[in-house]
Formats: sequence, structure tokens, C-alpha cells
Amino acid sequence: MRTRWADGPEFVTQCPIRPGGSYTYRFTIQGQEGTLWWHAHSSWLRATVYEALIIHPKQGDSYPFTKSKRETTLLLGEWWNANPIDVFRQTMMTGGAPNVSDAYTINGQPGDLYNYSSQDTVIVPIDSSKTNLNQPLFFSVANHKLTVVRADTSYTKHFTTTVLMLGPGQTTDVLITGDQSPARYYLAASAYFNAQNAAFDNTTTTAILDYKSAPCSPN
Repeated sequence: MRTRWADGPEFVTQCPIRPGGSYTYRFTIQGQEGTLWWHAHSSWLRATVYEALIIHPKQGDSYPFTKSKRETTLLLGEWWNANPIDVFRQTMMTGGAPNVSDAYTINGQPGDLYNYSSQDTVIVPIDSSKTNLNQPLFFSVANHKLTVVRADTSYTKHFTTTVLMLGPGQTTDVLITGDQSPARYYLAASAYFNAQNAAFDNTTTTAILDYKSAPCSPN
């Protein structure tokens, strides 16, 4: 808000940051609290260069809900077994859609449903009988409900759901209560796609919600 020059592709709003260089962004935050994200704007580097941007309430202010025991940020992404810049260049040459990704990721890890990634699964800790804050994009948690409290840094009327579906670039803050039997539960994300005869990555990425004193196998 109000500082648009801190956003945009290279050579449009500013020069790109050179390899090995640095740049300090100064931008205005007004009436925003919660989870946003930043990403690279040069070519297709946004496919791998991104991270969360979390805005806490001002000192002395409180949340309009009971403060959570833990706060965990989850970012959903895509993975290609190729240089994403090459994928982008091929797209520009053919005029078609980008090649279908080879996997989805949660915090950069594909999860254990992919044959080549049995050890690459994110573990999200949770305490029994405690409420936890997560930043999902499009996912569901086995045997757990999600209470939505914010969307794109704006507080919302609270509502509870079992599945959260958001478009690219959107962020949502939800509360998850550890009210199930101590165990390990899957967090899973997959694509929503309804275009006929169009290829898409029809796979599922997973992470594990881990209760203390839980058995080893996720439910």
C-alpha cells in the first residue's frame, strides 16, 4: 500500500538486484496485520525465491482472538526437475503453457508420497489441547478443523472449515487446535483444476502434524 515502487519486475519499477548485491526495501504498512509473502520478480525466479512476510500487531496491541501457543508458516510451491528459467524460456518460444511441474512442495519439501522424497517431509509440531497458528495456501489437515481468522492481512469474521482453497499469491491465517489423540497427522495439498483436456500436476504434497509422544506413522 502507498509504496508501489517497492514492487514490480526488473527494468519497470527499478533495476534488478545484481548477483552478490543487496537492496533495502522501504515500504509502508498501514492497517495490515498477519501473513503476506515476498518473491523474486526477475523472469521466473519467483518459482524458487520466495518467503513469508509476517506483520505482528503494534506493541501493546493484542489479537482479536486467543493468542496461539505456536506459530508455524507454511508455504506451498511447485518444483520442476529442470532450471525454471529454461522452463520459462521454452514457454516464451512456443507460446504455450509452462511444462507441468514435477512436484508440489510444502516449505520447499515435496513430502513422502513422491517416490524420490521419502526423507524430505516437513514436520509441524503441535501441543495437545493448545491452539496453533498456521499460514496455509491450499490444504487440509487429517482429522482437524481450520478456523480462518485473517486473509491477506485483513481480519475476517471467523469461520471453520476442513479444506482451505486459495489462488496463487493469496495468504490466510488459520487456527488449528490440538484436540485429537496424540499421533502424527498428514497435512496435504494438491491442485484444483477444472479445465478439460489440459495437463496439470495431479500429485499431492504432504507434511506431518506431530503431537508430542506421537507414534511414528502418520494417519
